[in-house]
Amino acid sequence: MPKNKTHSGTAKRVKLSGSGKLLRQRAGKRHLLEKKSSRITRRLSGIVEVAPQDTKRIRSLLGR
Repeated sequence: MPKNKTHSGTAKRVKLSGSGKLLRQRAGKRHLLEKKSSRITRRLSGIVEVAPQDTKRIRSLLGR
């Protein structure tokens, strides 16, 4: 039986925490930041947990 391959695009974007949670960055903080208010850019910074609806699909992409 061949091994399952990890989806490399997902592996670059999602990290598995020590307790087993899937962590990701928020979208929208790469470019065009001058027109976005400081309040918005602060809200976009930081790491958040993946939505529970997506966890099963992302786990399978990561080969977990």
